[in-house]
Amino acid sequence: MKLKSYKTAAMIKEQMNYLTLWALGLTLFGLASCSPAGGEDTGHEYMPDMKHSIAYESNYYNFYSNNTWGTEEEYHKMAQPRKPVAGTVPRGYTAVAISDDRSEVSSYDNSLNGYVPYYYEDTEEERIRATNEIQENPFPITEIGLIKGEELYNINCGICHGEKGDGAGYLVRDDGGKYPAQPANFLTDEFVNASPGRYYHSIMYGKNVMGYYKDKLSYRERWDVIHWIRALQAKDRKLTYSPEENTLNAYATPVAMVPQKVKEMPEIMEEEHHDDHGDHGEMQGHHAEEGHGDSH
Repeated sequence: MKLKSYKTAAMIKEQMNYLTLWALGLTLFGLASCSPAGGEDTGHEYMPDMKHSIAYESNYYNFYSNNTWGTEEEYHKMAQPRKPVAGTVPRGYTAVAISDDRSEVSSYDNSLNGYVPYYYEDTEEERIRATNEIQENPFPITEIGLIKGEELYNINCGICHGEKGDGAGYLVRDDGGKYPAQPANFLTDEFVNASPGRYYHSIMYGKNVMGYYKDKLSYRERWDVIHWIRALQAKDRKLTYSPEENTLNAYATPVAMVPQKVKEMPEIMEEEHHDDHGDHGEMQGHHAEEGHGDSH
């Protein structure tokens, strides 16, 4: 009986020793893993993969020593922003489908901010191609479209091209002749006869002194601005450009002439949300460094 008690005490003592060693080890490990940072020393991190993702994350630079994506220089190169694949549409946006009979033209309540890929480059050859190929405004002439177009034109275009479209905006009138170039006069025969593609390409890429506006105007808004330019041209020539009739040209269809399906669609004003990265990081001010003369 005494022998049994002696062995039990020895086992307890041994267990206590193990517990002491474990406690000491954990304490030392904790102190080592929580060492403070200072100067160029970042200190130690407990389970660093909980903070630093080992997986490659696009547009996010988070390299550390255990990263498996190559060297720091290689990781930095891979983490750089990329241009989107041609023809893709941003998440949360909706492209506008337009059928030959115009029965699928969307209205303002179609999406948060409609986006349609543009398959023309920023070159003179592509500008000419867009001018020749884009021969129709995809949206019918509507009252709300003209109201929106006038507002957007006066904010973005009228400051140079004038409230009447005559190229005499207040920036030109009020600078004492210092403006670098004469903005285009939309009331001339050249611009009255120009196709919608000429205007749309200039909005997308700018022309000469005029910078691009693709990051400031949504797809629908660009076409509304073009509608309003046409309305100014019609007014100057005492013609009609309205939801009921268009005697100015054959580039746009009054809403009264489109199928009933479109006319019955609700026209709802929407808040347009424009990302600061514009069209994928190509942000630019209203006026680029190139000339402005033939802005469209």
